[in-house]
Amino acid sequence: MLGDLLGEEQGETTGMRVLPSDNGQPAMEASFQAVGTLLNAAVRDMGTYESFVRPDGTLFGDGQGIIMTHEGETVTWHGQGVGHFTDAGGVKWRGAIYYETAAAKFADLAGGVGVFEFDTTEDGKVTAKVFEWK
Repeated sequence: MLGDLLGEEQGETTGMRVLPSDNGQPAMEASFQAVGTLLNAAVRDMGTYESFVRPDGTLFGDGQGIIMTHEGETVTWHGQGVGHFTDAGGVKWRGAIYYETAAAKFADLAGGVGVFEFDTTEDGKVTAKVFEWK
């Protein structure tokens, strides 16, 4: 069951590169930086993900990153999802994300699963929302 909003952020793609194809399917790597909130704390998120075009034209993505507060507390994440190209040239990603942290402020994330909406635009903007999955 979809639970509370854990966080949201806005940012931009900071780099892209082409990877060797996976069984003849195109593969890309993208990195981004974003700012927003996680459990009501102001954070900066930096992440990198690989995406692979599947035979049906959708994308499979696998990524990881680090989230930091202004005070230096950190959360690492690993996520996987499925992407769909938009008519405007972006990608709508939907998937699951898992967190690890020793920061007391983010203890509620331990052992949980989030579901995310991560959208990119043709001009490199990114927006994301993460919800608790109970």
